[in-house]
Amino acid sequence: MITDVPIISADSHITEPPDTYTARIDARFRDRAPRLVHDVKRGDLFVIDGLDKPIPMGLVAAAGKPAQDLAMFGARFEDLHRGGWDPEARLADQVRDGVSAEVLYPTVGMMLCNHPDFDYKQACFDAYNLWIAEYCAAHPDRLLGIGQTAMRSVDDGIRDLRKIRELGLRGVMLPGNPAVADYHDPVYAPFYEAAIDLGLPLSFHILTSQQDTFRVRGPKLNAFMSIIRGCQDLVGTFVFGGVFERHPRLRLVCVEADAGWVPHFMYRMDHAYDRHRYWLASGALTKMPSEYFREHVYTTFQDDWVAFQVKDLCNIRRLLWANDFPHSDSTWPRSQELLAKHAAHLTAAELRLILHDNVAELYGLAGA
Repeated sequence: MITDVPIISADSHITEPPDTYTARIDARFRDRAPRLVHDVKRGDLFVIDGLDKPIPMGLVAAAGKPAQDLAMFGARFEDLHRGGWDPEARLADQVRDGVSAEVLYPTVGMMLCNHPDFDYKQACFDAYNLWIAEYCAAHPDRLLGIGQTAMRSVDDGIRDLRKIRELGLRGVMLPGNPAVADYHDPVYAPFYEAAIDLGLPLSFHILTSQQDTFRVRGPKLNAFMSIIRGCQDLVGTFVFGGVFERHPRLRLVCVEADAGWVPHFMYRMDHAYDRHRYWLASGALTKMPSEYFREHVYTTFQDDWVAFQVKDLCNIRRLLWANDFPHSDSTWPRSQELLAKHAAHLTAAELRLILHDNVAELYGLAGA
């Protein structure tokens, strides 16, 4: 093991089983609930009413596969990593990767973030929160679930926060685009203060904003380079919009967008504010933008050698390592090997921060 403390992945995922939504969703939406279907040519697919394309299972649990074997289609649910939906099998997956606990995000639920019908989205998230709470209850010290809110309204968001806390979940994942005003609007003040009071950090995951379309110029592989931009836009919205100025205890997690870009992004934010704020409006700030980023924004990353190299240009207390299991970009089961290579220059104290202490403090993991 690369460190003497238990390693916690700050971003891992479950694989929603076929009955996640159908068995728990509000009866009004049961006939439209997200469901698993089998296609002879394309394999198993999660079909979501109101979305143009179903979700193929090929990449959602492809951790450990050779790169040349990655494919979107052709997978069957029963052949996927069982730990994605079986909490007992999950413990063996953790042991194999040298991980002691994981902060868990959805898979189908990520795509649901972009659903245009907020009532439907709310019903799906209510069902998911029930399921993920059941899953994590088997081993609450090692399975750390994040709940979802559709942000249908400020009042609904606060209701969701309270339910998420009651279910024993550790944080709240928001869609990139809320139903009403954008996230920098002061109308959200009661929601942010409720999140602070309940101890629920806000999370924004890649691929959960309307901007995350994969429709980019050039070869298809260029789409991979675009997936961090939605999170960057959200960080800028909170910083330049004065959200952290008005809510100094608020914490935001930028999930799976890597961290190697953070020093330049902070520098460019400061440059924009210093040079262009008089003709490009922003919120009222009493600090430089980078100061808000350094204090309030956490970034998770997996295979990001650069993040370890620029640790001194970031706030190392806001860097969170993750393995992204069982998705296709996961470092599982080679996380220890990659960490030994990427973080060889870090001190023991720095390793403890990035691999354990930061995430334990963020989520209040007593005794972790």
